[in-house]
This record gives sequence, structure tokens and C-alpha cells, in this order.
Amino acid sequence: MDVNVWWLAYPLLGAVVGFFAGLLGVGGGAIMVPMLTTFFLAQDFAHDQVVHMALGTSMAAIVLTSVSSLRAHHGHGAVRWDIVRSITPGILLGTFLATFIAARADTVPLAIFFAAFTFYVAVQMMLNIKPKPARELPGFVGMSVAGLGIGGVSALVAIGGGSLSVPFMTWCNVKMQNAIGTSAAIGLPIAVSGTLGYLVNGWGAPGVPPLTLGYIYLPALVLVASVSMLSAPLGARLAHRLPVATLKKVFAGLLIVLCAKMLHSIFA
Repeated sequence: MDVNVWWLAYPLLGAVVGFFAGLLGVGGGAIMVPMLTTFFLAQDFAHDQVVHMALGTSMAAIVLTSVSSLRAHHGHGAVRWDIVRSITPGILLGTFLATFIAARADTVPLAIFFAAFTFYVAVQMMLNIKPKPARELPGFVGMSVAGLGIGGVSALVAIGGGSLSVPFMTWCNVKMQNAIGTSAAIGLPIAVSGTLGYLVNGWGAPGVPPLTLGYIYLPALVLVASVSMLSAPLGARLAHRLPVATLKKVFAGLLIVLCAKMLHSIFA
């Protein structure tokens, strides 16, 4: 199939990603990675690189959306910049190093890890599981270790870190509003470091399609990111009018279906 026909699918994906990001406050990687993997396989991209390209492209798209999210939360005074400063060094290092692990992993185990983590996130969302505040924020070493872990996992699943950083901060007695706002700020260094890592690791990789920079497929990046930035405000406006709790469960079910489809495409 002519690749230009597939380019029509990327704006539709961007609209869905942006809408749910604005409506539910979730990162777009959970939707982008399985959908991009499926799209790339349908376009006959190299099987051993489709998940790597989906991760890299999603990370690059998150850079743009995280800037918008960060500004919005900062405007409401919800960002704890002291937490951002203490956790960012570990975030940057963990995310960047994990892209080297991802680049050397085969497609199948990488896809299985993504699906397993997304299933975990979906179950949390369905059951509305939230950690109880049980301690205070750790010191520099503890925050660095937390950053390494959050950044490392985020690089392997192309998320902004909210699925890990929000529960971590809530556990450490950070108010939920501040945890969400601070997580949005943390998403930017995760996205930047992850994008750089997938760019470096995919540079000169054999068999990648045209218009690819490292493991970042530029047509998908531009079309998904540009439309998602337009649809996110619509989702945010509807967040106070729609039954968000019910939609979270529907969204969680959608994630499970998308991951199942991705695994089916990979193994097929």
C-alpha cells in the first residue's frame, strides 16, 4: 500500500491521543506505541525495528505535548519544582541508558514488556488503585534512585512517567494536585532524554524506511503531534461534563485491546 495513504491515519491517531490526554490526564504513549507498531507492520517496515520505531516516535511526540501540559500545570501553581530539581538528574540518566537496553532488545520481548506494563496500568485504572501516603520524600540518593527507575521504565514503554511518578509522590505524602502537576513537569526531561536516546541508538540502523531520523519516523511524529495538540484542549474542556470515572474504565479496556492487537500483529 502506498505509504501516503497511511499518512492519513496518523492525524486520526493524534486526535484520539490528544483527546484522551486532555480528558483523562494520561500520556499518549500507551495508545501511540501499539497503534504505531500495528501501522508500521502494515506498511512492511522491518519486523525487528517496528517496536523500537514506535517507542522512539512516541517519545518525540511526547516532547511537544509535555511542554503544553507543563505550562498549564505551572500556571495553576501545581508544580513542585523542588521535586523536579531533585529527581531530574536520575530521570535523565535512567531514561537515556534504558534506550540502549531497548535498542539491543529483540522486538518480541520488548513488545511483551510494553504489553505487561500497560496491562498493569490498565488494571490500576479500572480498579482505581491509589497508594496511601506512608512516608515523606527521600533525600538526594533516594530521589536519584527513584528517578533512575521511573526514567528507565518510561524509556522502555514510551510514557511520560505519570503512571509511576504520581503513585510515588502520593506515597510520599505529596498532595494529588501537586503530584499530577509535578509529574507533568517530569514528563519533559523523560521525553527529551528518551528522544535523544532513540535518536542516537537508531542512527544509521540498516533497513529503516525513508524519512526516519534514528528510530523516529518523522511523518508519524509531525502528524500525530500536531493534531494531538489541537484535540487535547477539547478533551480538557469535556473533562467536567463527561463521566470521567466511567471513561477511565473504558480507556483501560481500550489499552488492553490495543496491546492484544499489537502482540497478535508481532507474532503473526
